[in-house]
Amino acid sequence: MSAGLQEPTAPVRAPADRALARPARRALTALVAVAILAAIGLAALLAIRPPAPAPATAPPSSFSAARAATHIDTIAARTHVAGSAANDTVRDYLVRTLSGFGLRTSVQDAVGAEAGDLSGSTSAAGVARVRNVVAELPGSAPTGTVFLVAHYDSVQVGPGGNDDGAGTSSIVEVARALSTGGPLRNNVVFVLTDAEEACLCGAFAFASAHPLAADGGVVLNLEARGSTGPVIMFETSRDNAKLVDLFARSAPHPVGTSFAVEIYRLLPNDTDFTAFLGNDFVGLNSAYIDGAAVYHSPLDTPASVDRRTLQQHGENALGLARAFGGTDLGDLRASGDATYFPVPGALVVYPGWLTWPLAAVALLLVLGLAVLTVRGGRARWRGLLGGFGLGLLPLVLAPLAAQLLWMLVTAVRPGYGPLLDPYRPGLWRLTVVLLAATILISWYALLRRRVGPAALAIGGLAWLAVLGVVLAAVTPGGSYLAALPALAGAIGGIVALRLRGAWAVVPLTAGAAVGVVILAPTVVLLFPALGMSQGGVGALFATLLGLAALPVLDLLLPEAGGQRGLVALRARRLGLGVPVLGLVATLAVGGSAFAVDRFDAAHPVPTHLMYALDADSRQAKWISNESSPQEWTAAYVGSSEVVDGTFPDVGRKPMRTGPAEAANLPPATVTVVSDATAGGVRTLRVKVAPQRPVRLASLHVDGATAAVERATAGGMPVPVEAAGPWSFGLVFHAPPADGFEVELALRPTGAGPVRLRVEDGSDGLDSLPGFRPRPAGVGILGSHTSELVLVAKSYTF
Repeated sequence: MSAGLQEPTAPVRAPADRALARPARRALTALVAVAILAAIGLAALLAIRPPAPAPATAPPSSFSAARAATHIDTIAARTHVAGSAANDTVRDYLVRTLSGFGLRTSVQDAVGAEAGDLSGSTSAAGVARVRNVVAELPGSAPTGTVFLVAHYDSVQVGPGGNDDGAGTSSIVEVARALSTGGPLRNNVVFVLTDAEEACLCGAFAFASAHPLAADGGVVLNLEARGSTGPVIMFETSRDNAKLVDLFARSAPHPVGTSFAVEIYRLLPNDTDFTAFLGNDFVGLNSAYIDGAAVYHSPLDTPASVDRRTLQQHGENALGLARAFGGTDLGDLRASGDATYFPVPGALVVYPGWLTWPLAAVALLLVLGLAVLTVRGGRARWRGLLGGFGLGLLPLVLAPLAAQLLWMLVTAVRPGYGPLLDPYRPGLWRLTVVLLAATILISWYALLRRRVGPAALAIGGLAWLAVLGVVLAAVTPGGSYLAALPALAGAIGGIVALRLRGAWAVVPLTAGAAVGVVILAPTVVLLFPALGMSQGGVGALFATLLGLAALPVLDLLLPEAGGQRGLVALRARRLGLGVPVLGLVATLAVGGSAFAVDRFDAAHPVPTHLMYALDADSRQAKWISNESSPQEWTAAYVGSSEVVDGTFPDVGRKPMRTGPAEAANLPPATVTVVSDATAGGVRTLRVKVAPQRPVRLASLHVDGATAAVERATAGGMPVPVEAAGPWSFGLVFHAPPADGFEVELALRPTGAGPVRLRVEDGSDGLDSLPGFRPRPAGVGILGSHTSELVLVAKSYTF
């Protein structure tokens, strides 16, 4: 060949599109497929929306939110903490109302004890004098008893319209509806407990000591930690398969997930349901949790209760009462837990033993999809491994970005910090979802041409499958969240490889639809469950949803190959335009959220303040748990210190403090009732008597002077646990006006006398010297110690 002559070269071709589906009319197909997924997602979300409220004219045998709301107006007319005159008024109203339905109604007056103080900041045992309202509806041929439970007391700073006026009123309306018909097969007992907010002591007193509870039974507990949203069955007794099956068939609006049950079992949270579980009952615990900004605050009024949510709460309770009231209660324990989750029109339930097989099959099918994709020439093993490794990026970056976003927001607006959720959280939640979507689409758009759409899609399904296996090991009831979308996505991909053109999109859309049905409600439910402070979890599951739908979302972008020259350049620019659009949308919605969700008189910034007086030194302090005090709070507190050595009820965490003027408040007295020593153990019985109206009184033993081996309060044994400088502590809520007795079995640790530290607490700062009322726009934080006035004094014996 001559040096000056060359053979003509073939034109350079871009690699062909390596997606799982390659429809000819890409834009139209994408529009149809995405519209279908959007419609399915909307249906899944509407399926968990509470029903329309029934009017007061609804049939007598049915539940009416309008009728129940009239009870809330009375129950939550004002704050009614356990032991208060206002709580006595509520109790009398409940007794009259239930008796008026022809039910045998009584009041259990007892002392109940719980293993720990609910503030979570101390190890003091909780004790309370309680008055539980108990109403009976005898069965015709009982095989056991169904207990409908709610608490009628409120916290000290809020009237409890939702928590738990809604639950109590729902049970009253259910009792009325059941009393209009003939008796059910089983006994039904309506238990309205006292002192739940303090220590669950009413429930403990009933479950452990009331004659009606002696043989156990089925408990249906009604709670609230918000003001709106779907009622979720979030906790069950163990071996719940038969209970959940009956719930799915009998509740008119069943919403619940086995994932929620698994997570709740890992948390230190408690409700009255805890007391019954500890006494060999079985049952279900339901609550609504959205709109949590009003939780335990003065804003938890009757007007804040969503009537749709109230309808679901009561309608489900009535349906379950009739179902459990008519079944054989001796046959409800199963050999394991069920897996369950909501879908449009139903609650899917299957045996827990299927968890591992489904997770394993999902993993194998994703691997099979990978093999077929390589054989079909749409990916190489190197690309698939790269897609799997790179798939970790959005799973890490999206939650991290969501957490950083909220850290930034709370830095700019610190008032969000103490709230479970913002007052108007909708735009904030949408911001997090858009942020997660933007990160996922940006990741995909930047890598799809180099790694390949099929490789990235299969990598995403592989992460879902792996997560399904991990969850099967750690929280089996949550494995379905990842395993089923991976399973459906893999099947859809395998079928799509055997089809051509637009037909290949059909199985991919069907597979993605499973992920949408399962994960869209999960994302929506997770935000109110965890709050914006843990919005990263919602971002994680939103990303998982995106990975499940990735083969369909790919159609929104230009083909990842097959173009040349200017066409390829335009395709790349268009592909990058989608994430840019997502970023713009995220910033726009986030900015709108910041502008809309401002603090004002109707949505005040929460503040926490309490007062503590040391009667020994006549020194007083203002105390706040705000880590970054609001402007109003900062006028009272400035320094940070741990005060449990002087005020053990405050706990061992550092608190903000400031000097206060000593008020003329008398401390509780302690007198010796009996004192005897035998075998090196000193048995000391004392009487603690508050000298002013109080909500609680406490006693702590100085560990430097004695160790406590046993203790009783009001005749009830209480657990002994040392904490910090104290070898024992108890908090007696709603103490009798003439005081209460405590018996201590002591083993001295020194040669000197035993030192006891006694505190009592009342509510309300208005009458204290130096206190200035909060201005408009400044509110009270929902806390068990907000507005608390403590007086402490030491005694030695």
